[in-house]
Amino acid sequence: MTLEVALRHRFEGFTLNAAFDAPPGLTVLFGRSGSGKTTIVNAVAGLLMPDAGRIASGDWVLLDTERGIRLRPHHRRLGYIFQEGRLFPHLTVRQNLAYGAWFAPKGAAREDMGRIVDLLGIGPLLDRRPGALSGGEKSRVAIGRALLSAPRLILADEPLAALDEARKAEILPYFERLRDEVSVPILYVSHSATEVARLATTVVALEAGRVIAQGPAAEVLGDAAVLPAGAREAGALLSARVIRHHDDGLSELEAGGMPLYLPRVAHPPGSTLRLRIAAHDVILSRARPEGLSALNILPGTVHEIRPGDGPGAIVALDTTAGRVLARITRRSVATLGLAPGAQVYAIVKTVSVAPSDIGTGGQSVGMS
Repeated sequence: MTLEVALRHRFEGFTLNAAFDAPPGLTVLFGRSGSGKTTIVNAVAGLLMPDAGRIASGDWVLLDTERGIRLRPHHRRLGYIFQEGRLFPHLTVRQNLAYGAWFAPKGAAREDMGRIVDLLGIGPLLDRRPGALSGGEKSRVAIGRALLSAPRLILADEPLAALDEARKAEILPYFERLRDEVSVPILYVSHSATEVARLATTVVALEAGRVIAQGPAAEVLGDAAVLPAGAREAGALLSARVIRHHDDGLSELEAGGMPLYLPRVAHPPGSTLRLRIAAHDVILSRARPEGLSALNILPGTVHEIRPGDGPGAIVALDTTAGRVLARITRRSVATLGLAPGAQVYAIVKTVSVAPSDIGTGGQSVGMS
């Protein structure tokens, strides 16, 4: 099921004029604060009535201002996951989950509570109340409650923003499982490049109320022009397969026929992973380097160079492993004589890929 969204709305000092398609899987609305992400989610949820627009999937029409269709929020069959979880403090986890199931329409295809409990690993929590749960545990229960309401679409508005890094690392794998094992489409709001790289099958990049790019995750994140979170957040997304684990603590992966070495990953050989390579961790060389400690050397061709406002520039490279971005100085661009079509080598330190930037493969993330 593809969700079609087209919205126009004017606030004082801000105008939203955005249109995009959210295909099956997890679609991330990505952009800096104030770009319009939450406004879109609130319009889809029915919490905001836009000046004009249409939100529909086939014959399921939530909003069509030209035809006078405006479904009320409780008629939209949506599961909403908030930042804070918003569990009922006087109810146990089991009762909070049952509350979500109570709202499932009669005759609707329902998720099995036992399967959801297993999927989210919340079996040991069922008899506890929210006050005795960690932030990550509350998030998992909130996800379960949303799923058990038999939604036709799940909305997640920066659900990890209130968690510290340890709790984010705990909850990200559950969103990966949600993406891969639940048939309900997910519209997910984030300004974190790490979350986008880990989770997205589709990315809709927003800036100042407009869509500046949309498409498969690797395509959008590999576009040097799409840096809504700032140049320091720039990074590309590669898909790689685990080949073997070595005795010295390294894991060998393969991406587009190229070997990649990372500190040991907790996935067996044959697993498909997605890797975010941060642009500031990539060094460029015009000749194949020798005598370096770095193990990952990817030959490529300069696709595009985007100078920044300061001394830096983003260089986009096409390699057999996929699109790679490098953040270097404009002086280095000139010294190396870089231009579109130039042959270069991208050097990535083995230890520079953080565990939080390694996720499971899920659906295709490749360039289209």
